[in-house]
Amino acid sequence: MERSHPKPALKTKDQVKDKYSKICMNIGYTKPAAKENTKPQEFKLHTGQRAVKRAMFNYSVATKFYLLEIQKKQVEKVQKMIEDEEIRCLRKEMVPKAQLMPFFDRPFFPQSKKKMEMQIEPAFNDPERTKFPHSEF
Repeated sequence: MERSHPKPALKTKDQVKDKYSKICMNIGYTKPAAKENTKPQEFKLHTGQRAVKRAMFNYSVATKFYLLEIQKKQVEKVQKMIEDEEIRCLRKEMVPKAQLMPFFDRPFFPQSKKKMEMQIEPAFNDPERTKFPHSEF
């Protein structure tokens, strides 16, 4: 029996590169040319524009709140004026006024000359009066 060859130790980087390059050449693969070092492009931050837009937005919100506050104050002022006017009218109406004394030498006679109605006692025991018109089937 033949002895199998012991496995070689770990390969170095250069050995792996050489093997890889030989395989690539056999296939016909050419290594692309090395790229030039790229220079970073200048980029522009829009922080100035965003700050201006944000300031405009904050100003519009502040003016909106200010206008709402002014409108609320006007509504409250109008309501207070209406309430004051109502109180003033109620105070005028509530002033006690003296009434004329009645004439005791002339008795009071009602203006209408209608005949006075006679009072009738209710008849709960009378069956004809207690009949309901819709109770018959």
